[in-house]
Amino acid sequence: QVQLVESGGGLVQAGGSLKLSCAVSGRTFSIYALGWFRQAPGKEREFVAGITGSGNTISYVDSLKGRFTISRDNAKNTGYLQMNNLKPEDTAVYYCAADAVWLRLRDRANYWGQGTQVIVSS
Repeated sequence: QVQLVESGGGLVQAGGSLKLSCAVSGRTFSIYALGWFRQAPGKEREFVAGITGSGNTISYVDSLKGRFTISRDNAKNTGYLQMNNLKPEDTAVYYCAADAVWLRLRDRANYWGQGTQVIVSS
């Protein structure tokens, strides 16, 4: 079993930055692709970014390229999402997910964290 715990959310003013963390335990961290998703009030959950176990392949939703950066530290069993120039429309619950298969990550990830709230005030 794989457990994921997100942290780093909070309240920030528009234009500010936050760095989310996703601590992973339970299995060999480096075999799992990691993804970040978000769900805003009244909206469906959407994919934000993903990174393979090695970190060699990264994918972003087009609308967030340039503002958000996904990374991972396999020595610390932790993934990260750096969010810059935040906007009120970035307000959402952010979830970390993991799967051993990269192609499953975006639509059918097996493991999920509980989420961390990000609120961006105008």
